[in-house]
Amino acid sequence: MPEYVIEMNHIRKEFPGIVANDDITLKLRKGEIHALLGENGAGKSTLMSVLFGLYQPEKGTIKKDGQEVKIENPNDATELGIGMVHQHFKLIDVFTVLDNIILGAETTKFGFLKKKEAREKVAELSERYGLKVNLNAKVEDITVGMQQRVEILKMLYRDNDILIFDEPTAVLTPQEIDELMEIMRGFAREGKSILFITHKLNEIMAVSDRVTVLHKGKCIGTVNTKDVTKSELSTMMVGRPVQLEITKGESRPTDVVLSVRDLTVPSKVHKNDAVRSVSFDVRGGEIVCIAGIDGNGQTELVQGLTGLEKMSRGSITLCGSDISGASIRKRSVTGMSHIPEDRHKHGLVLDYTLEQNLVLQKYKDPQFQRGGFIRFDEVRKYADKLIEEYDVRSGQGAVTTARSMSGGNQQKAIIARELDRDAPLIIAVQPTRGLDVGAIEHIHRQLVHERDRGKAVLLVSLELDEVMSLADRILVMYEGEIVGELDPKKTDAQELGLYMSGAKREEKGEQ
Repeated sequence: MPEYVIEMNHIRKEFPGIVANDDITLKLRKGEIHALLGENGAGKSTLMSVLFGLYQPEKGTIKKDGQEVKIENPNDATELGIGMVHQHFKLIDVFTVLDNIILGAETTKFGFLKKKEAREKVAELSERYGLKVNLNAKVEDITVGMQQRVEILKMLYRDNDILIFDEPTAVLTPQEIDELMEIMRGFAREGKSILFITHKLNEIMAVSDRVTVLHKGKCIGTVNTKDVTKSELSTMMVGRPVQLEITKGESRPTDVVLSVRDLTVPSKVHKNDAVRSVSFDVRGGEIVCIAGIDGNGQTELVQGLTGLEKMSRGSITLCGSDISGASIRKRSVTGMSHIPEDRHKHGLVLDYTLEQNLVLQKYKDPQFQRGGFIRFDEVRKYADKLIEEYDVRSGQGAVTTARSMSGGNQQKAIIARELDRDAPLIIAVQPTRGLDVGAIEHIHRQLVHERDRGKAVLLVSLELDEVMSLADRILVMYEGEIVGELDPKKTDAQELGLYMSGAKREEKGEQ
């Protein structure tokens, strides 16, 4: 039996203007969890896409169980027992969970689909691995965490024994992350081999056996996880020491910038309201964080504030102006910046270039147009400035299509655009989702810098560490209501968890 189930030797993959993988060698043992670590755009997803047959390398070889193999498409990968959960899920929203799982691997008899056998197999896998899902639900109606379970069941249904997870925790709650880690350990105990792409050092330390670090398309090295520290890994990844804890001075709150009273937003999924009579203020010079387990109304609250969803009751005042019924454009002009939760749906026009996306909010300004005609030289100059300032990496610079960029660099582009608008209010929803430690450090510093410049920051985050280190005040949401207002200096993660789970709440009069 060969020592390695998968060997990727001297892989080189090029795209226009960039070498994504430059002579990379990666070896995976049977039954191990092998983490692939690197900055945004380091080439991790590209390397795994080569292994899964989505890309063909210019140079290099792949071996499975010691034998050289040619993987020309994902069907070849599936034949070899290789499965992949992509960072952006490959599911059909209007299909049921069961139909998504069996799609492309249907069992038929005389041309008829044998759904009963498929349902039984999926139900057995679901039970065995603790991946509880409603097989009859449409994908568009289930949470992101549930969608990920569907992706994992798709792999298991195809009897894959080499499992690739590309940023699997980027969209999960802390509780879902713990569950996923346990599921991965269970796979490894059964002899399945896992390649695990992540930016999160805590997860690597908790679950992986070995780590291969990539930096700007090159392999820095492979180490045993138990032999390294988090700071050593972050230095290998970024190429310099990284400050893992944010340091900030005392906040100096000024006037109220955002005032929300009795805000109620209907739910699209059920009859109850998603947000129920929520009231709070955010002042200049402070970071107020909305904390909570995913699905407790945070998304709908932000959509109500930004105008993406209509509210049924209440009022919103921004910089002294009532914007309750205002258009999204009017809210933006009045002084609201929005870093959205879903970067593809609400953050970018994916088929526009990077420079076009960076001026989406500003193209009407005199700086960028004259007499109704775009001043392309000014757009390019502005885009190049932001690309440099926020280290947005892409193959062709300002003219790169947004769709072709890595998820982390798409996120950096949105953050660059929104923070540079100099709006009095910044609504940041999961701003560091999918970012590496170097980029997270930079974004955290930027948010604190904006606070210190007198901006009001409303941060919505599922990351407890981020909440505790950045917030000046914490508002906890549970089932559509604010159930507690906490001072991060006087609370801890345990108490915060009690509020988030609904086990504890402040009475209305206490707030």
